Amino acid sequence: MAELRSRRSNLAVPGSNPRFLDKAKGLPADQVFLDLEDACAPLAKPGARKNIVAALTEGGWGEKIRTVRVNDWTTEWTYRDVIEVVEGAGADLDCIMLPKVADASQVAALDLLLTQVEKANGLEVGRIGIEAQIETAQGLVNVNDIAFASPRIETIIFGPADFMASINMKSLVVGALHPDYPGDPFHYILMQILMAARARGVQAIDGPFLQVRDVEAFREVAKRSAVLGFDGKWVLHPGQIDAANEIYAPSQADYDHAELILDAYDWYTSEAGGKKGSAMLGDEMIDEASRKMALVIAGKGRAAGMGRTSSFTPPE
Repeated sequence: MAELRSRRSNLAVPGSNPRFLDKAKGLPADQVFLDLEDACAPLAKPGARKNIVAALTEGGWGEKIRTVRVNDWTTEWTYRDVIEVVEGAGADLDCIMLPKVADASQVAALDLLLTQVEKANGLEVGRIGIEAQIETAQGLVNVNDIAFASPRIETIIFGPADFMASINMKSLVVGALHPDYPGDPFHYILMQILMAARARGVQAIDGPFLQVRDVEAFREVAKRSAVLGFDGKWVLHPGQIDAANEIYAPSQADYDHAELILDAYDWYTSEAGGKKGSAMLGDEMIDEASRKMALVIAGKGRAAGMGRTSSFTPPE
């Protein structure tokens, strides 16, 4: 698996709005995806491609992951989206997001097209990643095959609005709990996506929450996927970014504790520490399983740029 890149907040930016594209450069989102799909009316899509190429090649994105969401393969726009964007800004692009992925063949088709455009334009073959968005019942049934369909896959994403329509869910509130359901109606879906992503060794990203001005409700929804292990969530408004960055990063106490476990386990298993397979860290027993759990938390903290506030001191 490639080194973890932080994707706590994934900001949607309509490609048809140059002002929003420019503003997004200065916002503290980990990732931006410049949208050619649902955020662009059909007549605006050709112009949006040009806007996106200009915004990417102008630079100013800092350390953000730069992604472009193209249209899905059932439309007439997809191939032209990929060709124009990658030919125009391939060197300044990290990933292509493919929406409404139904099966592995659609990912393979995008991989093949990307390879052709990269070769034709002298770009490094295989560097541009693919983010696969699961938005239908068919996509969820095939999510495991989709996750393994290409070495370019970097994330598996839940798209709740289209998914709710796909399964005829009786709700118009995207991403929230339903008062008539005694539990979380999205739990099964999120777990299926998470298992496929983890089996493949890539990141899992939760979809948007459309009540963009209700940040507290966004926080409650985000906590549900964060506690499962999701790496981040879409944000549709700048006001959601700080909440996502906080919720999908470890707390400072958890991050410090994870780093202490790693240091302590490393010492106790060494010659100096007695070559122990398990040991006590304060009142807690740690072993190899503890190390694996700590690696997850420490990895997320490091990717988020967190710093330690404590250090391990070997016992006398």
